[in-house]
Amino acid sequence: MSRLQVVSGKGGTGKTTVAAALALALATEGKRTLLVEVEGRQGIAQLFETEALPYEERKIAVAPGGGEVYALAIDPELALLDYLQMFYKLGSAGRALKKLGAVDFATTIAPGLRDVLLTGKACEAVRRKDKRGRYAYDCVIMDAPPTGRITRFLNVNDEVAGLAKIGPIHNQAQAVMRVLKSPETDVHLVTLLEEMPVQETVDGIAELRAAGLPVGRVIVNMVRPALLDEADLELGLERTPRTAIAKTLAAAGLGGARGAAGRLVDPLLAQAAEYAERYALEGAQRAVLGEHGLPLHELPLLADGLDLGGLYELATELRQQGVS
Repeated sequence: MSRLQVVSGKGGTGKTTVAAALALALATEGKRTLLVEVEGRQGIAQLFETEALPYEERKIAVAPGGGEVYALAIDPELALLDYLQMFYKLGSAGRALKKLGAVDFATTIAPGLRDVLLTGKACEAVRRKDKRGRYAYDCVIMDAPPTGRITRFLNVNDEVAGLAKIGPIHNQAQAVMRVLKSPETDVHLVTLLEEMPVQETVDGIAELRAAGLPVGRVIVNMVRPALLDEADLELGLERTPRTAIAKTLAAAGLGGARGAAGRLVDPLLAQAAEYAERYALEGAQRAVLGEHGLPLHELPLLADGLDLGGLYELATELRQQGVS
């Protein structure tokens, strides 16, 4: 199991939900996981039905088997103060910079600096050990930016290390990249069985691999249940005589074959054709994803919507599929 698991995906695919379910799935048998949010949306707090997360690691859930899930919403300004204290021992001077607005100014005009701080804080949690030399967390899961900018987000420290040739900034950037490009890390991509999210996932895989970043799994989210199997679709309702369909509907109590049941035939056939078209599209998108040699997992669309119970259900699905 990789110690840093980064979860990305096109907007609307449910990457935050998958990251949260993954944190629960990995926190089994007494393990501790840390779920890190870097976009400031407080999506994790909403999913776990808790108050907004502060800039501190807080326990938010207990997994089956006694595992614990902690969460951290990284604030770039406070992360910069940590950074200044860690490497330059600024202490009160750093807090004075914040009061003067210098910290906010720096993180606003230099988006790259913001990403350095976010990735650096997550990697620090990965490397941190207690007094006995044991890792503080068995696994850190990052709810990362969308697929379109995930490669640049993760690779920003490479650029910083190239700009700062020596000194603590250079050393810190290199240390972060050693974690991000090591077997300790996996970048998972969340998608839907739709053309645009799948294409963005394929592009993301290519970009991550070109940058030397480790791609982990593809997780297909919100998969609708199969109502008809391939044999039923091959038979096709269109090939069944309309009178036979009407009689079957009438036998089910939906009116006489020439009455209400007869009027249901056309809508039923239209719905069947729509389902067959979607089934074929989803099959084609699965095939596209399967071409890249990555483990492929599917999570169901929850009919009753997503609540805390649904999150645990998705975590169970992941464990059953070998993600643990």
